[in-house]
Amino acid sequence: MRLDVLSALNAERAARRAVVLVTAIESGAQRLVTHDLIDADPLRETLRKRLHSGKSGMEETLEGRVFLTVHVPSPRMVITGAVHISQALAPIAKLAGYDVTIVDPRTAFATPERFPDVSLLAEWPENALPRLSIDRYTAFVALTHDPKIDDFGLVEALRNECFYVGALGSKKTHARRVERLRAQGLSEAAIARIHAPIGLDIGAVSPAEIAVAVMAEITTARRRPEAAS
Repeated sequence: MRLDVLSALNAERAARRAVVLVTAIESGAQRLVTHDLIDADPLRETLRKRLHSGKSGMEETLEGRVFLTVHVPSPRMVITGAVHISQALAPIAKLAGYDVTIVDPRTAFATPERFPDVSLLAEWPENALPRLSIDRYTAFVALTHDPKIDDFGLVEALRNECFYVGALGSKKTHARRVERLRAQGLSEAAIARIHAPIGLDIGAVSPAEIAVAVMAEITTARRRPEAAS
């Protein structure tokens, strides 16, 4: 690999941006396709497919046989609310390969005893989230029902293009939430990205069942974004 290509690849990975290295099998020529250049690339559909799967592999294209080496940042999940659903969701998400962080200023709930082996920040989201640098490879889940805790995180998640943004609450609760977010200057298109009521409609009732529904919806958004919109 050329030094300039390697340097550019390392820079993209350090910045948590997806990138694909395209290697022509016959000539050995290589080029790096960064996320912002995919739409203009002649292999854009193939590149999108590979990015959604997260898997590298060989492809037959109009350019000939190419090997696509996919570099996708590891997924993260940030949850506001150290609640019963979070207790079930965190271990499921970890099994699915997510780096999980729970944010909740209520120290009676945000305890290591209730959330072993999970990154736990007993702080207000205004203080915690800027340090976490949430991005388009982050799933953001708001579970407290408390606007003072959830709303800031929802705004940050939408503005930072998290690939999934979900919020617990009934349709009436969400309607009130929408009004608050409009008042903060969010566009209708941005607000429409919020999955609420949260989770796939599988008839979930218990916290564990809701956690399964949420994880399924997040997986759909990550692997089949066209079906999650």
